[in-house]
Amino acid sequence: MQYTEMTKEQLQQERTALMEKYDAFKAKGLNLTMARGVPAPEQLDLSINMLLHCLDGDTRSKSGIDCRSYGVLDGIPEAKELFMEMLGVGADEVIVGGNSSLQMMYDTIIRALQLGVLGSEKPWCKYDKVKFLCPAPGYDRHFAMCEEFGIEMITIEYKEDGPDMDEVERLVSSDETIKGIWCVPMYSNPTGITYSDEVVRRFANLKPAAKDFRIFWDNAYCVHHLTDEHTHLLNIIDECKKAGNPNMVFEFSSTSKISFPGGGLAVICASKENIDFIKKQMAIQIIGYDKLNQLRHAKYFKNFEGIAEHMRHHAAIIRPKFEVVLYKLEQELEPLGIASWTKPKGGYFISFDGMDGTAKRIVALAKEAGVTMTAAGATYPYGKDPRDSNIRIAPTYPSVSELLQAIDLFCICVRLASVEKLLEK
Repeated sequence: MQYTEMTKEQLQQERTALMEKYDAFKAKGLNLTMARGVPAPEQLDLSINMLLHCLDGDTRSKSGIDCRSYGVLDGIPEAKELFMEMLGVGADEVIVGGNSSLQMMYDTIIRALQLGVLGSEKPWCKYDKVKFLCPAPGYDRHFAMCEEFGIEMITIEYKEDGPDMDEVERLVSSDETIKGIWCVPMYSNPTGITYSDEVVRRFANLKPAAKDFRIFWDNAYCVHHLTDEHTHLLNIIDECKKAGNPNMVFEFSSTSKISFPGGGLAVICASKENIDFIKKQMAIQIIGYDKLNQLRHAKYFKNFEGIAEHMRHHAAIIRPKFEVVLYKLEQELEPLGIASWTKPKGGYFISFDGMDGTAKRIVALAKEAGVTMTAAGATYPYGKDPRDSNIRIAPTYPSVSELLQAIDLFCICVRLASVEKLLEK
């Protein structure tokens, strides 16, 4: 029986039964987490040979660059080639940075605020107000950056194929204080949505009121497929060129969940004009990133097919974990009519929506019984989910046996919070 069809007495009986199960879990003293999208140790082991025998004393690139020394601000050619093939960009459209795309986004925001971007009349900090559009549920660290720098955030709702583009177009074209929009366009965090061709083209054809408006295209999961059925994403840089807006997008990506989160490579991709402008600004900040790490990655993966094959091994490790979570949700919650969730084909997350007003309670119950989830509200600007319903589930790090315990408890917490909410009425 669905919970909404139960009588008050039946709901009270259900709550009593659920509390017994919940207390039994608390007695186990669990200490598990499904809070962040962290690769499991088995995934990190896949790249271990990159550290052991990859260079073997050979520290020169194929063009003769001594990777132990200074220089080559935008990255050695071999490293560029890996990303050129992965992201469909030219050699003059990419800068290979350090180990964190998040840092590159952070630096890009700071430079825009302090120095402006190509086409800026003045640095963004000289404006009375700067706003960003934020499709939500989305990536909490994007929102945290805006909040840190005092950038006002405007929430944009998601549709089945991406952000609500009618609203995006209306706002961008009418408000010159809107300087950017955050996007995770493929297997998005946390919804798993990949933007449709129509959505990508509408992004490329935006007519911003602000001449220095930028799309921050965080293409973090472009090769992170869970199955052999790969989702397709149009090349935003190409589409912007076709639309006559070649300078409107900054694209970011990394190998953080390909090789090592603490020792991978990150990139920013953009038009040649944008890249030349950024390099002039970066030249004051740094002489060159870790070229030995760039060389290691290039020698280890060799080409994009090497990356694709590597990612098939990743998928084999984490696909069963997603299957366990989805199976448990379907078995335990679907018949009760109290929740919905995404069934992603790639990426690192499952986006879960409980009954309105229950997300914080679910997360608190789980935490008290030993399972840490992403904070309720984290997937929305300012940490405020207007419906208090969305929870991001990250299945990748726990073992399957740990995951079985964690998701069993999670389902009990969802049911308990739902019963409590219904009993309030």
